[in-house]
Amino acid sequence: MRGPLLISSDYRAQQRELHERNANYGTGGHRWATAVKTYAMRFGCLSILDYGAGPGRLHQALAGEGFDFRDYDPAMPGIDTPPEPADMVTCCDAMEHVEPECIDAVLDHIQSLARKMVYFVIPSSHSLKTLADGRNAHLTQQPLEWWLPKIEARWPKVVNAHMVGIDSIIVARAA
Repeated sequence: MRGPLLISSDYRAQQRELHERNANYGTGGHRWATAVKTYAMRFGCLSILDYGAGPGRLHQALAGEGFDFRDYDPAMPGIDTPPEPADMVTCCDAMEHVEPECIDAVLDHIQSLARKMVYFVIPSSHSLKTLADGRNAHLTQQPLEWWLPKIEARWPKVVNAHMVGIDSIIVARAA
């Protein structure tokens, strides 16, 4: 039996093509390394899964810090195998790329993988990149107030929720 749809095959192909066409697509994960490390240490997280990792810049930035770090991205060959749970799941600059009809399933999937906590960064505006079919690469452009109830429904212990420019930052602990 198949689980809920996390990404359509057509959209996976478009995301792969966008990564191949744009060398700098999905490369901003390193910007969140200090905060991720701080929260991981604060809450005793030994393993980190970067969900929607792109080319793995967050992983690279935290290499040598002592974490069991894993990358997952359904549109990146080599890291597209369904991941194992981790103490902390990061999802930086990825949820806005999720197909609207898959958002709840993806959040449920992340919930099933996060043993202790989650760290989300979700931009709320359009991307400078476009998909092959002409759509903006940010399929879901919603403010913090839209995301927060969805996250609180799965992780009731929100540690931090605020905006940094156009980015919603939400940190929450598992129940």
